[in-house]
Amino acid sequence: MSEVRLRFAPSPTGYLHIGGARTALFNWLLSRKEKGTFILRIEDTDVARSTQESVDAILEGMTWLGLDWDEGPFYQSESFPLYKEFVQKLLNEGKAYKCYCTPEELEAKRELAMREGRKPKYDGTCRNRTEDIPGKPFAVRFRAPQTGETAFHDLIKGPISFANEELDDLIIQRSDGTPTYNFTVVIDDATMGITTVIRGDDHVNNTPRQIMLYEALGYPVPKFAHVPMILGADKTRLSKRHGATSVMAYRDMGFLPEAMVNYLVRLGWSHGDDEIFSREELIEKFSIEAVGRSAGVFNPDKLLWLNHHYIMNGDPQRLAELLVPFLQERGIDPGKGPDRVAAVKTLQERSKTMVEMADGAAFYYRSEFAYDEEAAAKFLKPEVVPLYKALLAKLDGLPDFGHDAIEAAFKEFCAEQGIKMGQIGPPVRVALCGGTTSPSIYEVLEVLGRDETRRRIERTIAFVAK
Repeated sequence: MSEVRLRFAPSPTGYLHIGGARTALFNWLLSRKEKGTFILRIEDTDVARSTQESVDAILEGMTWLGLDWDEGPFYQSESFPLYKEFVQKLLNEGKAYKCYCTPEELEAKRELAMREGRKPKYDGTCRNRTEDIPGKPFAVRFRAPQTGETAFHDLIKGPISFANEELDDLIIQRSDGTPTYNFTVVIDDATMGITTVIRGDDHVNNTPRQIMLYEALGYPVPKFAHVPMILGADKTRLSKRHGATSVMAYRDMGFLPEAMVNYLVRLGWSHGDDEIFSREELIEKFSIEAVGRSAGVFNPDKLLWLNHHYIMNGDPQRLAELLVPFLQERGIDPGKGPDRVAAVKTLQERSKTMVEMADGAAFYYRSEFAYDEEAAAKFLKPEVVPLYKALLAKLDGLPDFGHDAIEAAFKEFCAEQGIKMGQIGPPVRVALCGGTTSPSIYEVLEVLGRDETRRRIERTIAFVAK
């Protein structure tokens, strides 16, 4: 059995978008399941629109998602001599011909066909030309079969066929000498030994032309799988108006790569009623035949739910590292303040994104925060000062400043003072956090530690005394 070889071949004319990332993921998963090879190829023949910035964004997105490649990245722009060689081969074998029709002539033919109700395909003016026209620019067209049909079995969509008479003679090299997409992709896939092509279903109509080229060049035709597009909630093609479509934008919004991978693979593929998969489980269970034929609908709420799951169940040490840039964006030095891992543990259940976690963690690292006005007016009153002082004395007596000891001290304190937790908890929370929203008060004290807890409560006593 020959080795399975798959590829992801983005154009570097923008960021790695959601649809492209899912296509890359499907190729990657199948290559890993079949213990094959995953190739990254950058299709940068559109010199005017291709940028290094886009290449870097694609590589960054792939790396963030954990979609490592075995070969590449290869760049189409480095293969122009190879494409010219194959163009000449087809010319020499009579399987391609020079077309001297000018753009103006082609447009006139197209308009005439439209007026006469015919399909606006090339009429073959130069197909049987036997002599060159010295000095006149020419494109090179593939001499396509004009009868019969070109058929293939799509791994997702099933049998597909095209009548050859509906297809015109494809331009494989423009008059400026540059090769066209449908030609370069065949040369690349053929010479790289690609065995399965998984791509978006906007390429279905390209497939018969490409199959003809494989056959004309004597290369085996790969298997094809065309993945349905991704739609927004309004059932139109996913675009910027539906929100972020860049993979890295989701990283910047605080999503974890494992949540994005889990979400993308489920956007079209299913395995029973299961929703959550580890990377190892995806590799084991994935099959391209299980990808649905209908378009997936992008649901941000579902992605958020998955992200919350992975944050709640994530390794606190790893999350603490991921939290660093988000804290820095808020002007916080994460190296100064309480233990970051300890802080993360108090926030995992409360945070749907790393942005939410950073917002929730900020008070741990900002000792000179302002008090929420409404909370201060309600809880920071003169009568709370004696309670603060008595509580500090109680906490000072603790040999162990851990969660359980702190909780026990609060219960003893309330019994001694003849008060309920609701009378001391909120004032302490405001003193430590600036407001009334935070993790458990016992967790907060443990993370801040004895000295910082005392400093913040004493600061609040001074504030109340003003």
